[in-house]
Amino acid sequence: MDNFRTRKREAMNSLSVFTHSEIMEMENLVKHVAKQSLTQEFFQDLATSFSCAPIRAGKPDVTWEQVQSWFQDKQKELQAKSTSLPSTVELLVDFSDSNVARNAPQVSQKPKGKWVTELSELAFEAKSSKDDAWYDVATFLSYRVVSSGDVEVKVRFSGFGREEDEWVDVRGAVRERSIPLEASECPKVKVGDLVLCFQEREHQAVYCDAEVVAIHRGLHDMNGACKCSFVVRFDHDSSEEHVDLGRLCIRPAQSTSTNTKTQPELFRNRDMKVSFLY
Repeated sequence: MDNFRTRKREAMNSLSVFTHSEIMEMENLVKHVAKQSLTQEFFQDLATSFSCAPIRAGKPDVTWEQVQSWFQDKQKELQAKSTSLPSTVELLVDFSDSNVARNAPQVSQKPKGKWVTELSELAFEAKSSKDDAWYDVATFLSYRVVSSGDVEVKVRFSGFGREEDEWVDVRGAVRERSIPLEASECPKVKVGDLVLCFQEREHQAVYCDAEVVAIHRGLHDMNGACKCSFVVRFDHDSSEEHVDLGRLCIRPAQSTSTNTKTQPELFRNRDMKVSFLY
């Protein structure tokens, strides 16, 4: 990948057209709203709702045309996926601390374990080895067990073509999608938390792992917008930066627990099921 390739998460397409939370809301709507209901009025109402949200304070308003374009692109993506996946098999991977080689992947047609969830009900992100950034996963294409006994999966990142497909390590480079925060949720962020933080580089805008090292609390304004400032230290280069709440996402386990967890702990004693073309 050349240095001028801007590779962003879908949530920050066109440099912050939509926030991560807006993307998640639209992904939920596209699954449950009938196609005939996707009218101009629907798009206008959604665009107005996004534009008036406190978390968008200081950002450009969303237009109904941008919302309509997102839904059209997403429907094309879903249609292409449904026609290209005639049959799938399921890979069950144990994320316990035991050696992966002793827990070989099982190919099965039946879900096993209470933590096994249909892929369609979960959203995943994967870490690219090319820039140490995390991107939303559109599809898991295949898997393999390497000589070390570790399991790798081939992923296609959302918004990118097959030329950007990558093999990534399941244990260290695949996880459930991180969660954006609303302004009212800023107290959830604590010093020492591991977060996913939006970083604007010279030729890139990406999401990277970081640790919260300091917090400067501020009063929210009359519209509820968060005025707090967070100092984060990025894992990949140890650089520190002051960021606002809108640039942070927390990991799923942290959204329901006050304990800071490392990546292996997030998947301890859990199975994850992903589907592949066979």
